[in-house]
Amino acid sequence: MYESFHDLGLSEEAQAALIAGARDAGPVRGLTHGYYKYPARFSPTFANAAIKAFTKPGDLVVDPHVGGGTTLVEALANGREAIGVDISSLAEFITNVKCTVYSETEIETLDRWSRMVAASVDIHKPSTPFDDYEELGYYKHLNHRSRWRLRKGIEQSLASAIKLGTPRLESFGRCVVLRSAQWALDGRSKRATINDFRRTLQETAEDMVTGARELRASVKLHGYHPVTVVRRSAIGFHEEKVLRRAPRLVVTSPPYPGVHVLYHRWQVDGRKEAPLPFMIANKLDGAGLSYYTMGDRKYPGLKTYFDNIKGSMSSVAAIADDETIIVQMVAFSSPDWQLPRYLDAMEEAGLTEFRLPILKDESDGRLWRSVPGRRWYSAQRGATPGSQEVVLFHRRR
Repeated sequence: MYESFHDLGLSEEAQAALIAGARDAGPVRGLTHGYYKYPARFSPTFANAAIKAFTKPGDLVVDPHVGGGTTLVEALANGREAIGVDISSLAEFITNVKCTVYSETEIETLDRWSRMVAASVDIHKPSTPFDDYEELGYYKHLNHRSRWRLRKGIEQSLASAIKLGTPRLESFGRCVVLRSAQWALDGRSKRATINDFRRTLQETAEDMVTGARELRASVKLHGYHPVTVVRRSAIGFHEEKVLRRAPRLVVTSPPYPGVHVLYHRWQVDGRKEAPLPFMIANKLDGAGLSYYTMGDRKYPGLKTYFDNIKGSMSSVAAIADDETIIVQMVAFSSPDWQLPRYLDAMEEAGLTEFRLPILKDESDGRLWRSVPGRRWYSAQRGATPGSQEVVLFHRRR
């Protein structure tokens, strides 16, 4: 039942654009968004709509759970300054590559490389293993006799990326290998062949070069503003010296309470968890699943999760001013009790909920969206409530 509420003061046109962006069911595409399929990423259309509704060029946009970097890419492309925070070194790597504005000379180099990289994969030629990572277990489930060809192809294509010669170009090349290997290994029901991998490697490289060109053109049109990615917990990030002013907008998708999402692993041959993406990115893993999801979903009442989300959003409240809008997209394994508890945590963090008047005749007056085809599972059996997400709007109390 829709009750009295705090109004954000947006025009009906702006509200409609936000709703359309949130409920957009199209595939993620455009700019650099296709560089990697990060779990639980939201639509660039939604991030774009929020940025245009609540900010103007030059404003600061913050994402304290940056994940795959959707918010920061859209902020950069629209001429806004952006700061992202994430505890994962993999998220840091992916977001930095997505937000790199390459020069014309660099893009020409990458374009030439994209047409040659497939030729670097040859099972009749030797490859050089990454011994340090192998000793640390990052080759787990890649050493099976059915995958030696893919292992060799990954090593050979990584060697080709390293030969690009500069850290910026090497990171781009590693991201090409990361996306291609993800396609070949993660959650597949049918095993990919080395020829499949070779073809995907070239197609991915060419698509990513196109994305780099699109981002460069958009930044040239709207003006360049810096993008910063800080790798650390969102709790206490307000103390970072990188924050020189209050953001006009915070837009984020934090880990979902009670919903199992693998942010740090690929699933090979069913549910065999592989840490390979960190090796490809030349990064180190942090810890187990709860390290990335802010708490064990089996902990009674999800107390650890709600303590952590209160902590991270308290940091958001600390960097906000009276004009800052906080937008979150979140899902729940059991919405009936978890949504009220989540809203209580926001109040405890010093935030007040706002709603869109245009939705007053819908359900509880909040902006809900359906997400078909999620590969997540929760503590419950049957239909997964995690496929229903809600967009929450807050301001500092």
